Amino acid sequence: MVARLSVLLLLVACCSPVGAQQSPAPPAGVPDPAPAHPELIATFHAFGGEAGLHALMEDFVPRLVADPRTHRFFADIDQAAFKQHLAEQFCALLGGGCAYTGRDMVEAHAAFGIDRGAFNALVEDLQQSMSARGIPFRAQNRLLALLAPMHREIINR
Repeated sequence: MVARLSVLLLLVACCSPVGAQQSPAPPAGVPDPAPAHPELIATFHAFGGEAGLHALMEDFVPRLVADPRTHRFFADIDQAAFKQHLAEQFCALLGGGCAYTGRDMVEAHAAFGIDRGAFNALVEDLQQSMSARGIPFRAQNRLLALLAPMHREIINR
């Protein structure tokens, strides 16, 4: 469940309005939203590398928009920017060498009123997208384990 909560945190954090300024670094005391784990490069490759992460977003974001449990968070965002930020974040987390240019998780989610139900729905949608893309279960779990601790910064209701 914690892993599922973390995924929502990451996803919503990437939902910057069009033209929003990005923080260069998280404020003091705020965890890095994309700490690199170079030891997970094999997992990065299991996702299909950077291209695979972008393809994952092409499946995942429409699921979030279509899901009545998450629709309100994603229907009116700049979906192209959101996909880009989320792919960057996953790439950085998995040691793929990407730089995450989105906002920190607390700032990005502050206005959304995210509860556990919405967070869990996002994680379910992500798992469905990863499975639909043929990403091995073990690789899925490794990513979810990295995302799980972020639920503390994302759930705010």
